[in-house]
Formats: sequence, C-alpha cells, structure tokens
Amino acid sequence: MNEENDVGGARSGVSRRNFVGGSLVAATVAPLLTGQAETAEAASVAAVDGVTPVTVRAAVNGDPVTLRVDPRATLLDTLRERLDLKGTKKGCDRGQCGACTVHIDGRRVLSCLTLAATASGHQVTTIEGLANGDRLHPMQQAFVDHDGLQCGFCTPGQIMSAVAMVDNEGPARSDEEIRERMSGNICRCSAYPRIVDAIRDAQQVMR
Repeated sequence: MNEENDVGGARSGVSRRNFVGGSLVAATVAPLLTGQAETAEAASVAAVDGVTPVTVRAAVNGDPVTLRVDPRATLLDTLRERLDLKGTKKGCDRGQCGACTVHIDGRRVLSCLTLAATASGHQVTTIEGLANGDRLHPMQQAFVDHDGLQCGFCTPGQIMSAVAMVDNEGPARSDEEIRERMSGNICRCSAYPRIVDAIRDAQQVMR
C-alpha cells in the first residue's frame, strides 16, 4: 500500500505513519501542556489496564495528602515513588523481612502488603515523621547510642516496629520477649544483640 494514501485512500500530503505518530504525540503532550499531568497519568492507567484510579486522602507524617492512585498500588510504592519518602525500604516485597514497616493510626503494618487505598482516612507515619524536629525519638536515639545497625537498610523498619510494639503492647519484660515480638524484622547483618539493647533502653524512656 502506498504510504502517501490517507486513511480514506485518497491522495494527500499526510502519510498513514505520520498521521498515527502525530496523533500519539498530541495525545501524550496535550494534557501536560494544560497542567494536568496527574489527570493524564490516572487516565492512562485506566485506559491501559482497564482500572479506575481511586482517590486517597490521608495524613502522612501529620501533613494532609490527596492522591489519585491505582487501586492495586501498595502503600510502600506510593510512599516511595509518589511521596518521595525513601526511608521506608523495599526488602523482600513479600511481607517477610519487615523493612517496609510503617504505622497506620499508631499500629505497625507491612506497607508492601498494604494497599494504599486502605490508608484513606487514616494517619500514616513513616521513619521520616518519627522525630520531633531535630530531636530524635527515644527509639532512634537508642539505636544510635547502642550502634544497633550495620548497613542500616533494615533500621527504619526495626525502629518503626519497635516503637509501635512498645506503644501498643507495653514494654517487654525480658530480652527474650523483645526478640519474640521483633521476630518479623530481619537484620541481614545480624546486629540483633545491639538491637535488643537499644529497645530495652528505649522502652524505659518511652514509659
């Protein structure tokens, strides 16, 4: 077929290839030029995957946040990719290592297994929101004092889990109880003795 033929078969100066290419460019660029990048993103998700984005309204580290998200998006990916809160780590992405632990209404959750949509109407706290200005949370300070980390990758999840553990379950009565309650948080560097020391001291201050 002659590429100089248009879609109706008549001779024209616009080829089929140019027509299709130009249409795709226009469809992509036009929303951006009107300042509707977020709407364009949501529309493309619906068009490509056949899903309708949902609106999430939550408080993240005390700040109100409204986002349009894919209903299948995890809280972990939303925090990291949409809100640039990279302190929450993606470890196993299967809920087995605890590196992604955050708080929802003060309780620890695995953000890799939590849909962002379910956080709507709730308070979400990440490691970035734990300190009070320049003053570290007692658990953060204890991890520093006891050198309760090596590579540091698991540390945010360890701290978030430990804070919620003490706040919701009360101080542990022994080192063994600390280890049992924190068993869902894995440290690949095996800094467990210092982590236990940090939690044991921090929970005294948190009382």
